[in-house]
Amino acid sequence: MRAVQYRTIGGGPEVVEVPTPEPGPGQIRLRMTAAGLCHSDWFVMDLPADKYAYGLPLTLGHEGTGVVDALGDGVTGVAVGDPVAVYGPWGCGLCHACARGAENYCPRAASLGIQPPGLGAPGALAEYLIVDDVRHLVPLGDLDPVESVSLTDAGLTPYHAIVSSLDKLPAGSTAVVIGAGGLGHVGIQVLRAVTGATVVALDISEEKLALASEVGAHHALRSDPSAIESIRSLTGGAGAQAVFDFVGAAPTVEIARKTVALDGVVQIVGIGGGLLPTGFFSTPMGASVRAPYWGTRTELMEVLDLARAGAVHVEVEKYSLDEAPEAYRRLHEGAVRGRAVVVPGD
Repeated sequence: MRAVQYRTIGGGPEVVEVPTPEPGPGQIRLRMTAAGLCHSDWFVMDLPADKYAYGLPLTLGHEGTGVVDALGDGVTGVAVGDPVAVYGPWGCGLCHACARGAENYCPRAASLGIQPPGLGAPGALAEYLIVDDVRHLVPLGDLDPVESVSLTDAGLTPYHAIVSSLDKLPAGSTAVVIGAGGLGHVGIQVLRAVTGATVVALDISEEKLALASEVGAHHALRSDPSAIESIRSLTGGAGAQAVFDFVGAAPTVEIARKTVALDGVVQIVGIGGGLLPTGFFSTPMGASVRAPYWGTRTELMEVLDLARAGAVHVEVEKYSLDEAPEAYRRLHEGAVRGRAVVVPGD
């Protein structure tokens, strides 16, 4: 089969031929219908050799949808031909966190060598994918796999951050979304769907600010120091009750620090390397800072339900498997509007 792999430290993604995998006991093989590209893939590929810990060669892709193609011994609960989405942050399945569906916070996964597809385990950017357990599959139903695949991360990740802040976001509150790209434009829609907040979107790209307005942002501002005063003005000087930073770079976390309200919350979702010191003389009194990771299995089901209801959608650019390296280049340059999705069958 064909797959998109990262094969050498410092190299780019390559389309290669690899053996088609066979499912072992308890495993499921999917014929992939779509795979999403993410900035965190580039984060992994940019790591120096002394910090890289994902194995080589690595088949990329941690957002995946597919059709059940083959079952290993003992698998129940799915049948060949079922359309499914892949829940990515795999855990041990036995601890307290996993028991409540929060495998994204499994404390045992690292010590047991359990890694997500595309981030250690072979990923979704291939014609076939092995999923380790049926619990990591969520029925897709009649949702379009190409339009829905990025909900497994670009939908789930902002949803998880937002629902953990719902107590801060009643009617009359303000939420700031920094970065209106792949995750941020979905986060805006989630905020509109599940909160009563006024949504203020920030970005450096005029095209992405236009997208932010299209998907429901009440205000779209350029992400620069002038945004701080603008947000203070929009909120009568109080600041925003919640700030969701989908970039996470030093300049954006500084904007978050200076725009969050007293007793508000900053959620640093992006992995841009910025650090935000908290405490007296840094963040406002009572404000909390959180670095959420992905989301729970239950939350993925809820995100897909929002999509079925028409409350959220992902803007996608489609590529074939052979075009994946070009799609990654566009992603790296910030040229993708929404999310880049590879369709292996094209």
